[in-house]
Amino acid sequence: MASATAIRKSSIKSGSSSSRRNWGIVVMLLIFFMLNFADKAAIGLASKPIRESMHLTASQYGLLSSAFFWLFAIGAVVLTAAFRKISYNWAAGILMVTWILTMLPLTTQTTFAVLLASRMALGFFEGPAHALCQSIVHELFPPEKRAAAGAVVNAGSSLGPLLSAPILTWIILTWNWHASFILLVAISLVWTMVWFFYADRLPFKKRATRRQDNVAKADPNGDIVVPFYRLLMIPSFWGLALLSFAGYLITSLKVTWLPAFMNEGLGYSLQSVGMLVTIPYVCAVVILVGAGLLSGHMLKRGYSSRVARSFLTAACLLFAGVSRIVFTQIPAGPVQLVLVVAAFSINSVAFSIGFAGASDFLPAHQRAAFFGCIVAAYSVAGMVAPYILGLIVDSAETPVQGYANGFLIVGITICVFGVAGGLMLNPSKSRARLLELTAMYADRKQAVR
Repeated sequence: MASATAIRKSSIKSGSSSSRRNWGIVVMLLIFFMLNFADKAAIGLASKPIRESMHLTASQYGLLSSAFFWLFAIGAVVLTAAFRKISYNWAAGILMVTWILTMLPLTTQTTFAVLLASRMALGFFEGPAHALCQSIVHELFPPEKRAAAGAVVNAGSSLGPLLSAPILTWIILTWNWHASFILLVAISLVWTMVWFFYADRLPFKKRATRRQDNVAKADPNGDIVVPFYRLLMIPSFWGLALLSFAGYLITSLKVTWLPAFMNEGLGYSLQSVGMLVTIPYVCAVVILVGAGLLSGHMLKRGYSSRVARSFLTAACLLFAGVSRIVFTQIPAGPVQLVLVVAAFSINSVAFSIGFAGASDFLPAHQRAAFFGCIVAAYSVAGMVAPYILGLIVDSAETPVQGYANGFLIVGITICVFGVAGGLMLNPSKSRARLLELTAMYADRKQAVR
């Protein structure tokens, strides 16, 4: 009896310690994601100095901003596949080192060609970051906690620019835009050292036996065994791709054009922009974490995964799209600014709640590759949106009219993709279909034998 009690206490203590360590990993991934988006925000905050020093038009700056995403999809697919064989601690560490190397050329005077190449390389190595983070989180936590834990990590997409915007703006105005990248490189070096000290001591190569044991013991979808390509043919894949695309339209334009829009379109000074641009990021953190908690609460209360994941994500995106449409049609003032904040605050919900919905039907060992394909799909938004918006601004009679025309089109697109994606992403139906396919493939193998 005493022995059983001791074992139970030891198990509880071990579980508590493991839980604390898992949340510690979440915090490190949060900072990882913050740096991921801080370097994106740096270019947006320095848009005016860069355009003036290099004599760029709005469309040329849009092309520069889009360059980050030219290799993003390739990196998402190729590196995500490669990282399936590498332990998560080494994968995250390697990514951070590559980010540092690609930012180093921007710490000193450079040419437009070098700046363009640097952004392309950074985009390639940042491609798998989101899929990697979500795969780690979904492996560490049970289904009812994944949305909340994933939301904490994704909050880095807002906290990064939020905390860095005032500091980087001050650095850019006090010295130059190159100094902002010196700071980012220094912080990234510190994160790398702390990560390798704190993360689990794992070998470079992922142990296949460990993955198989985890699947057998903890994966609720371990009974699904289908070729990977079949996962890409179900409607839920395309639903999540549409939701993520809509969300990334907001993300890519927020980090590249929001500061310039507030300066040229709304008439605020650069100093004011450095503070105002943080407001959407503050709201985004609250919305993201709140939506993640709400999704988990809805599941506990008995709501279906489709309602708690898909419909909730679609509703958030629809609200963002409508806000964007409305602010382009009303005069400048406090109401317009509130709608601008609302329109740019809802962007990462699809990447936490929507991805959690996909984990409800994905086998654990196929999550990373599946998420990598979703990242590749939504990265197209980053490729085209900044450049097209620049073309629209250049073609309009005034920058104010150009921004209004561009954001109206974006708002309509977000509404359409958000609703369509929400209807297509159906976790329970997808799981049932994949179980049918599993049985079909098992029968085929049996027949061959």
